[in-house]
Amino acid sequence: MRAGAPGAAAKVRTVAPGLAPRLAKGLAAGVAAGALAVLVTAAPASAKPAAGEMPMVALGQLPAEARTTYELIHAGGPFPFQKDGTVFMNRERLLPQQARGFYREYTVKTPRSRDRGARRIVCGGKPPTAPEACYYTADHYASFSRIAKP
Repeated sequence: MRAGAPGAAAKVRTVAPGLAPRLAKGLAAGVAAGALAVLVTAAPASAKPAAGEMPMVALGQLPAEARTTYELIHAGGPFPFQKDGTVFMNRERLLPQQARGFYREYTVKTPRSRDRGARRIVCGGKPPTAPEACYYTADHYASFSRIAKP
């Protein structure tokens, strides 16, 4: 099967979404689909960063809705969703390990979404209005970026 064949591209996209098209552009048209899949799977997109390598994001780089949520957290509310401020268990273990109850989650509104959407801010520390650290996720806890304090 050629690398540009529809079946090959679809198979690679399921392995690493977003990465395959960039790799395919740089590869010759004659590269076998199997070789491309090996290249893509060599460094999976879901690999956890090593300790201390959490990406940082400036508050000003976040969507306006995230900045609003961040301000509400520091003001103590009021929050638009009943689940806002509840304990976040860190089951994914992507955030630094802490005692149960350390982290709390807050919804970042998603325009045109009929539900809470996938965007959240998770903050840790006491009191909740002065958290030690806050983290943003746009993909419902699949990845996080630490919010740099303003």
